[in-house]
Amino acid sequence: MSERFEVKDLITVGIFSVIMIVLIFICGMLGYIPILMIGLPIIGALVCGIPYMLYLTRVNKFGMVTLMGLILGIIMFLSGHTWIPIIVFTLCAFVADLILKMGNYSSIKHSIVSHGVFILGVFGNMLPFFILRDYFVESIRASMGSDYVNVILPFLTNEMLIVLIIVTFIVGICSAYVGKIVLKKHFEKAGIA
Repeated sequence: MSERFEVKDLITVGIFSVIMIVLIFICGMLGYIPILMIGLPIIGALVCGIPYMLYLTRVNKFGMVTLMGLILGIIMFLSGHTWIPIIVFTLCAFVADLILKMGNYSSIKHSIVSHGVFILGVFGNMLPFFILRDYFVESIRASMGSDYVNVILPFLTNEMLIVLIIVTFIVGICSAYVGKIVLKKHFEKAGIA
């Protein structure tokens, strides 16, 4: 197995990056409902498990997951988010890549845990709300109104951030496990199951 990326690897990264970004943006639209805005990372973790696990049936080189994370971060930045998603998504994807490499790209347990770590990259979008709370609250107030802000404001605490990270990781693992079950045939064909 060559460690260099081939054209088919880059095409695979591109296709699955598009699938993941579409799913994440669809989930992001739920953020127009105030209480769901806080739960967006959890919802993203829930819906991205199956496509991520399908992607892993085609991943056999270190860096493919990292590259997808970088692409997702850049697209989020270009869509109006801060630069933070680029760093957070790439870092989480890199750690997920390391986890996959530890399992030699053939361990289903490593694959499931890697999704739990990878999906934490969506917090690149959420961190500014917690780090620069006052600035973003006023920005949201200007665009969404005071009623929206009054619903989400009590949830923008450091404690809630920690809870969201833990729950998103757990949901990411559960979602990947469901993905493993749904895609069992594909994993067997790829020699991963």
